Amino acid sequence: MKVAIVGVSGAVGQEFLRVLDARNFPIDELLLFGSARSAGSEYNFRGKSYTVRELKHNDDFRGVNIAFTSAGAGTSKEFAETITKYGAVMIDNSSAFRMDSDVPLVVPEVNPEDAKNRPRGIIANPNCSTIQMVVALKPLNDISPIRRIHVATYQSASGAGAAAMAELIHQHEQIAAGEKPTVEKFAYQLAFNVIPHIDVFLENGYTKEEMKMHNETRKIMHSNVDVSATCVRVPALRAHSEAVWIETDRPISVEEATVALSKAAGVIVQDKPLEKQYPMPLFVASADPVYVGRIRKDIANPNGLSFWCVGDQIKKGAALNAVQIAEYLIAAGDLK
Repeated sequence: MKVAIVGVSGAVGQEFLRVLDARNFPIDELLLFGSARSAGSEYNFRGKSYTVRELKHNDDFRGVNIAFTSAGAGTSKEFAETITKYGAVMIDNSSAFRMDSDVPLVVPEVNPEDAKNRPRGIIANPNCSTIQMVVALKPLNDISPIRRIHVATYQSASGAGAAAMAELIHQHEQIAAGEKPTVEKFAYQLAFNVIPHIDVFLENGYTKEEMKMHNETRKIMHSNVDVSATCVRVPALRAHSEAVWIETDRPISVEEATVALSKAAGVIVQDKPLEKQYPMPLFVASADPVYVGRIRKDIANPNGLSFWCVGDQIKKGAALNAVQIAEYLIAAGDLK
């Protein structure tokens, strides 16, 4: 198995290395790629040092089985043909191809079989906030089809990358020292603040992040479900949280929902509110599953159910999901 990682120096690229190692992913040969600035850097993997190559339009991907890419949509679009021309399966973490009709958008706990139909050799990794939500929605949708979803996200600094995480830490240090905090990665100071603005605003008043949740959820779930999102950046370092309200064809009891979620792949139910047990990003950071709690009936809708979910944005929201896709393809015998 010959594996390539594109964008290895970023937060997700580094997480790829950790996840591949932790899951004992079969790798006979590993190639690391980055920008001209990253080229020449060295990273250790399973006791061996690897040097980052500059990503170029050449034959470096000859013989590669799987390429995990997380270098931004522009890079993915520019280099997709170079990466896939010799048969490599490109599992892309950017937004470049997610809504293309000939590129599957896959969350292995929800729609793994879609990964087999990839005419361009590309599989798209969904947006991080979409991934954790649909993992929790799948077992509930199996009980009764979901008609409508409202979600408010509480997204950590990690969603904006390693530099944003560093900026949040630095802002707290600056404020504690009585200094004016540096603001570069966000529209405003994030420390001691929340910002109801992730990605750019569109003509309909929603942001691109919010519309990603609308469009991607429908594609992954093969459903015309209505999805309305409000995405907020919060001063948590890592792991996103979401408050979710759903309306189903028939009422789902709290007991039914809890049982279904407890049995679902990739989900941990943590729901003992009277004992102050519920998911929080402080404790979910670096964990694999999506944690679900605060499961309750929506008292404003007889067919409604509400819950709270938390998932690590860099792990399940990015690197782990991509690696799970690759694992599915290997298990299905669907790789050259």
